[in-house]
This record gives sequence, C-alpha cells and structure tokens, in this order.
Amino acid sequence: MQPINLTQNGNGFEQLANQTDQNLQHCYQCGKCTAGCPVAFTMDVAPNQIVRMLQLGLLNETFQTETIWLCASCSTCSTRCPKGFDLAKLMDNLRQLACEQGINPGGRGKKVSLFNRLFLDALKKYGRAYEMGLMVRYNVNLMNPFKDALVGLTLFSRGKLKIGPHRIKGTKEMIRIMENIKRLEGDKV
Repeated sequence: MQPINLTQNGNGFEQLANQTDQNLQHCYQCGKCTAGCPVAFTMDVAPNQIVRMLQLGLLNETFQTETIWLCASCSTCSTRCPKGFDLAKLMDNLRQLACEQGINPGGRGKKVSLFNRLFLDALKKYGRAYEMGLMVRYNVNLMNPFKDALVGLTLFSRGKLKIGPHRIKGTKEMIRIMENIKRLEGDKV
C-alpha cells in the first residue's frame, strides 16, 4: 500500500479538504470537541488529537487509530467547536478514505465496522433492523455464536424479540434509496 502524502499539495490532504469542505488549519486545539464527546473515554486518541495528527501530515498513522471507527458521528464536537469545524464529518470522511485505501480497521474498530455493515445489509433486505438476525450474524462473524443467547432468550420470552424478520411495506423504496446512496458515493456503501 502506498502511503498517502498529507502535505499541503498532497492528494490525501486535498481530498480530505474537498470532501469535508473545511480547512484543517482552522482548528487551534482548544479541546472542546474532546471535552464534549460522549465516547471519548473509549478512544485511543482524543478527537482533537486526530485533527492535530492530520495537521502534522500523519494521515496513515490516523488510519491506525481506533478513534475514527469508534466515533458515533453524533456531531456534539461539531456543535461545540468555536470555529465551526465539522469534526464529525471529518471522521466520516476518514473512515471512507481508509476503506478506499483498503485499510481495514483493527481492534474495536473492526467490530464497529462489522456491525455497521451487517446493519446496512438488514436495512437493504428488510427495510428495517432485524435485531435477532443482526445479533446472530454479528456473533457468528466474531466466532462467538452463543454470546448473547441468554439475553435473547429472555427478550424472546417477554415478547420483546421476534425470531423472524418483519418487512416494512416500503422495502422496495428503501432498496432504491440505498442504491441511490451507493451510486452517489461511488460504491463506498
């Protein structure tokens, strides 16, 4: 894999700047994004440090963090930023760029990426989340098929979990929407 150059004239820097429509140099490291982030405690690198790494041209090192994969895209960071920097959008674009470069997430990021993919697959197939199937597929992919079996049995016995999927009436429309998103994003979904 060829490292991406994130200097001023580098392809990665320009690509990030174009996709996020913002200047990375506007962040002056106040830390409000990290202070307000509801999942910062789970991250290996603080959100503001991700921006600093990018300012220093360390894109490939940024791809190796779990932080970009653990970001919940809740936009708390973006709303708190005194400079109006959209860090949530940057994190989304970092994930996309990593996927385009063939970089697979490691650690807990791998689980988040897997869950996201399985969730989107369920949406395409049923038009809504199918909880039982989602968790079974997730646990099977992690080689731990019975991990949540007791919880699932309890939920099922209380009528809170259905064994079979329920399709919505607009499943075809959901599939059309997903295909349009895939087309617009260039097959990244």
